[in-house]
Amino acid sequence: MKNLLLAPIAAAFIAASAFAADKEVTLTGAGQCAKCSLKQTDACQNAVVVKEGGKESTYLMAKNDVAQKFHGTICKGVKQVTVTGSVSEKDGKKVITASKVAEVKS
Repeated sequence: MKNLLLAPIAAAFIAASAFAADKEVTLTGAGQCAKCSLKQTDACQNAVVVKEGGKESTYLMAKNDVAQKFHGTICKGVKQVTVTGSVSEKDGKKVITASKVAEVKS
């Protein structure tokens, strides 16, 4: 009987965890090229450096159409940007899959 009650609870927990991983966040920080400015990658790739808890954290942007279209804006220069997307970790680095990227206008 206990197993019958635990199965739906476990399924709900797994579904909630999967949903939380796909939750979109918005980051604002210094948008720049991970290759040209930060020297962290071998190929050009967008990155955003944000201040979190008094320290700087770098989020690499996953290569998708949204990131690729914006790359010319920040390659070889640093611009304040706002990035909306889902965050994950790959090879020990923070990665954001952008659904929207915009330059912050003063």
